[in-house]
Amino acid sequence: MRFLLDTEQRDFADALRGLLTAADTPAVVRDWSRGEHAAGRALWGRIGGAGVFGLAVPEEYGGMGRRPVELAVAFVELGRFAVPGPLAETAAAAVLLDDGESLAKRFLPGIASGETMATVALEQHGYGFALDADAADVRLAATPEGLRLSPGAGAVRRSLDPARRLAPLVPVGELLSTEPPWAEALTWARLATAAQALGVGLALLDRTVAYVKQRTQFGVPVGSFQAVRHRLADVKIALEFARPLVFGAAATMTPSDVAAAKLSACEAAYAAARAALQLHGAIGYAAEYDLSLWVTKARALRGAWGAPEECRRVVLGRP
Repeated sequence: MRFLLDTEQRDFADALRGLLTAADTPAVVRDWSRGEHAAGRALWGRIGGAGVFGLAVPEEYGGMGRRPVELAVAFVELGRFAVPGPLAETAAAAVLLDDGESLAKRFLPGIASGETMATVALEQHGYGFALDADAADVRLAATPEGLRLSPGAGAVRRSLDPARRLAPLVPVGELLSTEPPWAEALTWARLATAAQALGVGLALLDRTVAYVKQRTQFGVPVGSFQAVRHRLADVKIALEFARPLVFGAAATMTPSDVAAAKLSACEAAYAAARAALQLHGAIGYAAEYDLSLWVTKARALRGAWGAPEECRRVVLGRP
């Protein structure tokens, strides 16, 4: 089965790519890693203005309606440019907060417009740390009583990706909902993470192909060596196998399909990161080199919202 984007979806991706190309995202990522959020928040507002966050928000609250396929299209581009911030978490928050008219009216218009940045810690599902809680406007914490609006967070802990700043949320605050849609929010977070990972993997492949065409050994580009070409072909195949799984999962939105997409996309991105490190040589390990921004993100996304083992259990229908 082939999943082809229509003209409107392709134009949307192209518009986002143009916006992000002009944004100098490596500089934004480095600022974000240091806890300097001004440039990142400005970019977040432009992404919101393009309608990205509205793809998880119903139309009556200022969104575009629940459109998971278009959300996947957008998040591939966000991953391709290593955009920082609680991206998947904001999509999950939009689902959690669409739980009653008063709650939705209070929070969803800001999320849809990009004015509100939200993060989530679903501790009852084993995800006890909230991403970028120090930058978020809305912090949602899962507690035994239900969904709470956390008033703050603990000390920031840096993850494998310096731009992913994790912190535990204070598990007190206003009780927003006693029975929020946990499972649905988790499915949206996993889809967004899968799409991000696919974009990260595609960026790593593009950067590595460009590098091996320039780097020479024995007087010829290393990209002409058969072993190098085979390694990159393996990465390309893995990413191309993951792509229809991501968009197919966005079309069905079943937990097993989304888990399969996340597993495939994150493993493909991780393979792309490993190949990029090997084929770049020593410079690939330098934090000052922009490649590191995608390499570390590929590794971090692999475990975000469900490690590979957990996703395999969901696919197989095992507890």
